[in-house]
Amino acid sequence: MLLTVLVTALVASACTGTSGARATTSNLKTIPQPPLDSLSKLTRRRLAPDKERIDLVAPSFSHPTRVTNPLFPIGHLDAVILGEVAGRPLKIETTLLPETKTVDWGGQRVQALQSQFCAYLEGRINEVAVDLYAQADDGSVWYFGEDVVDYARGVAATTEGTWRAGLDGPAAMIMPGHPKVGDVYRTENIPGVAFEQVTVKQVGVTVNGPSGPIHGAMVGQELHQDETALEPKTFAPGHGEWFSGGGHDFEANALSVPADALPAPTPAELTTLSSEAYHVFDAARSKDWNAASATVTSMTSAWNTFRAGEVSERLGAQMREALHALATGVGARDSRKGAQAALDVANASLDLQLRYRPPVQINLARFELWTRQLLVDAAARNAAGIHGDVTTLAWIRDRIALDSADGNGIDDQLRYLRSVADAKEFEVAMVQAARLRGTLAGLKPTS
Repeated sequence: MLLTVLVTALVASACTGTSGARATTSNLKTIPQPPLDSLSKLTRRRLAPDKERIDLVAPSFSHPTRVTNPLFPIGHLDAVILGEVAGRPLKIETTLLPETKTVDWGGQRVQALQSQFCAYLEGRINEVAVDLYAQADDGSVWYFGEDVVDYARGVAATTEGTWRAGLDGPAAMIMPGHPKVGDVYRTENIPGVAFEQVTVKQVGVTVNGPSGPIHGAMVGQELHQDETALEPKTFAPGHGEWFSGGGHDFEANALSVPADALPAPTPAELTTLSSEAYHVFDAARSKDWNAASATVTSMTSAWNTFRAGEVSERLGAQMREALHALATGVGARDSRKGAQAALDVANASLDLQLRYRPPVQINLARFELWTRQLLVDAAARNAAGIHGDVTTLAWIRDRIALDSADGNGIDDQLRYLRSVADAKEFEVAMVQAARLRGTLAGLKPTS
């Protein structure tokens, strides 16, 4: 797919244990450990002794893509994570990609799942990683690498943190099959590039989820590369990473499917919020304030009806903030702020709809939304915004399996949009955004 190919070229990387017990059996294959010289002295002093580690023996991978570990259910996971970075709003979309990748490590060829981690800071693309995971025969899940791109003003700024098992160092245990208090393992083990050690502190914990209490969570303590603070991280069954950090720097799982999925159909109120958000978007751009104001009133009523039921606390807060910004922008008759807030409401509605609709449908709708964001940024002559919009569209496209003709057509349009963004041809970008949205209407995903 387009972005996967580009990132693979950018980082110039190519693919070419029992892990649930401590390494005390001499006839098992021990995983060679990398040198630790690049870690700080403080980090090295805090490392657990080998006798406490459960990740020193290479596991076997007979069915690596059949992930059954409840604390890291990456084989069927699509999630929305909300948080903050230095007090700035953070949103992360985690999506299982349709294709796998084979990694050579320790004499084994392991077929790994690919999961896309897409982080938006203050609504703009900030970081994307494509992570590789596989489950070992003992139920532990292992991390086989990541392709990372950090963005600045919509353009790739660095691929720092990229690594691949078998090329840069060993694979790493991301979750034991049956964690016990006191277990220690390294979730990344490439010192100088990516390094984390986890110590299991609690098991059998209960956390509050969107549908009620979730039992059987685990709390680990993370030691990061060259960091002085130890960070707690909670994992919940059916959700994976549940909460990490604290204060104004944290990540919190707001919704995961299939764990939080509810039966179709999508509630009418959410459908109303999405469709009427686009009506306000059009009305704000044409400065039809009477129509915009009336629609905002209707949307507020729909939200009040929906929130009386079962709503994720964090996603509910996201929607309330977006609706407040929309009412403020329309009330001030500010075309740009009104249109932007309308898109934020539509985006928040799609996050809530993930409980009811297949992830591929949500991603198609997200793709359409970002073509509208492109219109806003092109009208504002915001070159950095356009670059970020095209980048976001390309990453979302990677989540959607299409036949070769449809896929090539979309990829060609995205490449053309990239050249338009580079040339700062704002009017052409607006025309192309509309064309791309039109093309989307005829697509039929293959899965």
